[in-house]
Amino acid sequence: MGKIWDITLPYTNDLTGWPSAAKANIERVRFIAQGASANVSRMTVSAHHGTHVDAPLHYVDGAGAIETLPLDVLMGPAQLVDVGDAPSISQAMMEEMDLMDGIERILFKTTNSALWNDMAHEFYDQFVAVDADAATWMVDRGIRLVGVDYLSVETIHTDEYPTHKILLGAAVVVLEGVDLREVSPGIYNLICLPVNIEGCDGAPARVVLTEL
Repeated sequence: MGKIWDITLPYTNDLTGWPSAAKANIERVRFIAQGASANVSRMTVSAHHGTHVDAPLHYVDGAGAIETLPLDVLMGPAQLVDVGDAPSISQAMMEEMDLMDGIERILFKTTNSALWNDMAHEFYDQFVAVDADAATWMVDRGIRLVGVDYLSVETIHTDEYPTHKILLGAAVVVLEGVDLREVSPGIYNLICLPVNIEGCDGAPARVVLTEL
């Protein structure tokens, strides 16, 4: 298979999360050392914490939940693009990118990635996000999965959420919170498997890249 890059953020109680959501609470509730037959942990966390996938239902009422996402979109060739110090990802930027013909999955590496050098950093509300016009550009060109290196594909400074609605409304898979610090631009094989939580608007995912 060649080299594997695990681009999943580790779940811990200290991992930075969305400011309006409660932090993860992972606790051991049974202990072999205290006479239990097994060690057992309990976990309370948002479906959109850490590395996760948004289902269309997240922003499109009545749309498909996480179990409806097609597996063939979640696995396959993906292009990782480094946008340098760009403050956002725009249509103009997309038009300048050297994308592989026929590519259907794009991962954006931005200055956000450096924030994960401290997994418990204070939430950064000026993170690099995808503009609505770039989302439309990708939908029009057949992109089926968009991945970003912070907790949302869209800026926090919006009340309308056009980027999410454009992508999810077109059944584009939105992958958020991937750790791209150790991965260089290029073409990889993506394996993204969200937990199959029936009826849910999103789910945590284990995500890896492998050499083609």
